[in-house]
Amino acid sequence: MREGSGDPELYDYAPYRGRRKIVWPGGKTCAVWVAPNLEYYEIDPPAHPKRKAWARPHPDVVGYSHRDHSNRVSHWRMAEVMSKHGFPGSVSLSVALCQHHPEVVADGVARGWEFFSHGIYNTRYAYEMSEDQERAIIADSIRTVREATGQTIRGWLAPALTHTPRTLDLIAEYGLDYTCDLYHDDQVQEVKVAKGRLASIPYSLEVNDHYGFFIYNMSPREYADTLIRQYERLAAEGEASGTVMCIPLHAYLIGQPHRIGPFEEALRHIAADGRAWIARAGEIVDAWRAQI
Repeated sequence: MREGSGDPELYDYAPYRGRRKIVWPGGKTCAVWVAPNLEYYEIDPPAHPKRKAWARPHPDVVGYSHRDHSNRVSHWRMAEVMSKHGFPGSVSLSVALCQHHPEVVADGVARGWEFFSHGIYNTRYAYEMSEDQERAIIADSIRTVREATGQTIRGWLAPALTHTPRTLDLIAEYGLDYTCDLYHDDQVQEVKVAKGRLASIPYSLEVNDHYGFFIYNMSPREYADTLIRQYERLAAEGEASGTVMCIPLHAYLIGQPHRIGPFEEALRHIAADGRAWIARAGEIVDAWRAQI
């Protein structure tokens, strides 16, 4: 990075119009992937000087138990609706879930879902982490997910979206080939790393259910309508060059009884439209790489 430039030089600038044409399999115009965040939150995590894990003093029984609904109830509700309409998951996994609730991970494996790392716990933050600590987490993620699922992880979403300046370089060095931590584009893009190759696959904050319900205060119907509007625009623009839509989910939110119905209607709409390539994250990256 050039000192004082203000540009971290993570990727090249490429204006949206006039790019190389990307065509998805079957002539589809929008690659749609669903990213369930299968997470584990500690009820009384170690304190971090830069960020509190819970709004309330520890132990936060309310915050913990609200999120624990994911692994007891709402994962199954969300997963069944996804499978019903032909949407595989590309899982942002708190790797500790493999030990705490292996049944949830096994269910994703049985459904043919892809797994990538979301760190070990979602209550452990990367800020000020040493290089050795960060390397240990990446190596732990690779080893633990392989043992639990038989898969070798290809992707990374930083725990609680926390990073160090070396995170992207390190995951590429360890052989991972996509990151969900950049929100700068609606198409897959190359990321500049010291070693190896790394793609940025579009994830989303705008249509993330966490932002929809906690930040934008949407009703379940408003959130479902937002997903449909997002899809319709991206599918239309994908005629010029294939776009990507990610639907990031947290089961304790979208899997609540009063929210699951409108969400299912949004999935039904996308699946029936005919322009969507419903895929896993790794498949989207592979199809993009084959064309660049």
